[in-house]
Amino acid sequence: MKKVWFITGASKGLGLSLVNQLLKAGQSVVATSRNIDELKKAVNTNAEKFLPLAVNLADEKNVEEAVQATIAKFGRIDVVINNAGYGIGGSIEELTDTETRDSFDVNVFGTLNVIRKASPYLRAQHSGHIINIASIAGIAGATGWAVYAAAKSAVIALSEVLAEDLKEFGVKVTVVAPGAFRTSFLTPDSLILAANPIAEYEEVRAVHAKYLKMDGQQAGDPEKAAAAMISLASMPNPPLHLLLGNDAFQRANNKVEALIKEFKDWKAITISTDFDEN
Repeated sequence: MKKVWFITGASKGLGLSLVNQLLKAGQSVVATSRNIDELKKAVNTNAEKFLPLAVNLADEKNVEEAVQATIAKFGRIDVVINNAGYGIGGSIEELTDTETRDSFDVNVFGTLNVIRKASPYLRAQHSGHIINIASIAGIAGATGWAVYAAAKSAVIALSEVLAEDLKEFGVKVTVVAPGAFRTSFLTPDSLILAANPIAEYEEVRAVHAKYLKMDGQQAGDPEKAAAAMISLASMPNPPLHLLLGNDAFQRANNKVEALIKEFKDWKAITISTDFDEN
């Protein structure tokens, strides 16, 4: 079934894999990137069903114009994939307010802007699917990635409630939490480390070094990940949460088991705070 897809962060990584697979399948694709030339070069097509747009996701007006351009060209939006984002490493103490806010502007507020501007059209047509790309870090964060974990946790939390808010309009929501995939995520183009590291944070530096050595060796295949995400749009009852990658599956399950144990271990204090009605 032919659909109109709106994909952010489409010039590389999972976003680019999504665009190429969808165009090959004859779908209509609107792809956004901060750098329009980089996007056009990466996709390399003049297909009538492809609309590349330069969009600053942190600029609400710019996002609104992109959604309007989509409607003007294709008449509707069926699937929104909020894929744009980047990694940010460093302890909370090391990362400046500017570095932290810039991360949230793209990873969280950019996603919110797209949802806010696309939702009126999805509501009006009583159909559609919003797919937000989070990260396994949003479920089980790692040493040295606090701000990134916080941003991706926010994406997961907002998606869970968004699904409740939009279900009466027939609009579906899925939040995807990938593990490590063999994309450009660990390169300087997609990853920012604290500009002013503090020497005492030796474990943070060690963890960052470990992650950087993984570049090009990640177990996840981005083409398979893109295919899995595309399949969601044809499902009558897609999942609200979707993990991608065996590493994501293991980390998420370990976190769930640890949470359950901790909740049970401290149950006595937890329930002691209720009023005694006897």
